[in-house]
Amino acid sequence: MSKVFFTSESVTSGHPDKVCDYIADSILDAAIAQDPESHMAVECTIKDDLILIYGEAGTKADIDYEKIALNAMKEIGYDEEYHVMVKVNKQSSEINGAVAHDEISAGDQGIMFGYADDETDDLMPFAIDCAHKLAKKLEEVRRQTPCLRPDGKTQVTCEYVDGKLARIDTIVVSTQHTADVSQEEIKKIVMEKVIKPVVDAKLVDADTKYLINPSGSFVLGGSWGDSGTTGRKIVVDSYGGYAPIGGGCFSSKDPTKVDRSAAYYARYVCRNIVANGLAHKCQLQLSYAIGEPKPTSVYVQSFGTSKYSDDELQEIVLKNFDFSVSNIIKELNLRQPIYKKTVNYGHFGKKDLPWEQFKKINF
Repeated sequence: MSKVFFTSESVTSGHPDKVCDYIADSILDAAIAQDPESHMAVECTIKDDLILIYGEAGTKADIDYEKIALNAMKEIGYDEEYHVMVKVNKQSSEINGAVAHDEISAGDQGIMFGYADDETDDLMPFAIDCAHKLAKKLEEVRRQTPCLRPDGKTQVTCEYVDGKLARIDTIVVSTQHTADVSQEEIKKIVMEKVIKPVVDAKLVDADTKYLINPSGSFVLGGSWGDSGTTGRKIVVDSYGGYAPIGGGCFSSKDPTKVDRSAAYYARYVCRNIVANGLAHKCQLQLSYAIGEPKPTSVYVQSFGTSKYSDDELQEIVLKNFDFSVSNIIKELNLRQPIYKKTVNYGHFGKKDLPWEQFKKINF
């Protein structure tokens, strides 16, 4: 009998890195809402009361960066006073020239991975799926519980026996809080209102460990407790470490940036390989070169979970999916302001997003 443990983590919207992702994608949505052809790579860094917004923008949109950032902080739930510094230039003419052909080309070189499996209804690995659900529930409870504050993290360790999910070994939840509440009260709130409503009782047992605010007091949080920067939570954003990640982050980037759009399409392909019953697990690697409209490589793996060979699956994929940048943007309808809602609890597994929709595959 083979026994292994695997862990994934998630964070809430008040985590400083996610604050920056949310500001960046709020800016992107504002640009695309006015000018769908916007080329954006505007990022954010935060520390204490300083919000720094910087990057490149090629857009006809009129964007009030400071207003967007301050509104984002309020939406997340931070009520402190913040100061915004902006350093945004026009997109490089060389990069723009490489992208803006008759057929849209990749805005950069890079590698992207997609993944799906049938461990959960969302066709995501269980550990990251569970960690996201706990983080989302923690946020819901926080917004109704005055003693809880926006910053928080979750972590789930699963035990696998002979490759199959057997049980949850450890659950970690850390939540920022006000100074006037005891750790005992926080543990009670988190256990009763966050963990128990989310976690399947069949997957926990007498040996499951629950670590709630294991560091003790967590009053100083958000940007006051740690700095944040756009794109630092790419493992949280993707598959929780269960599958490889690509070379770039998602947030702040318009759909000509294949780090984002091709990663979404790779998930779309893998999700539909599994949803169509062609494999229990599917992983896809893509690579692109700047200025080129089509990928330089496509590589499909099913880890022996399909009745088809990987070569046969690759033929099926290439027959049913078009990996050109123009098609990715068109098929997934990516020139719309949908990016702010991708920021928290993973970019994959959310049923309302275009790359999570079912597509019938011919084989």
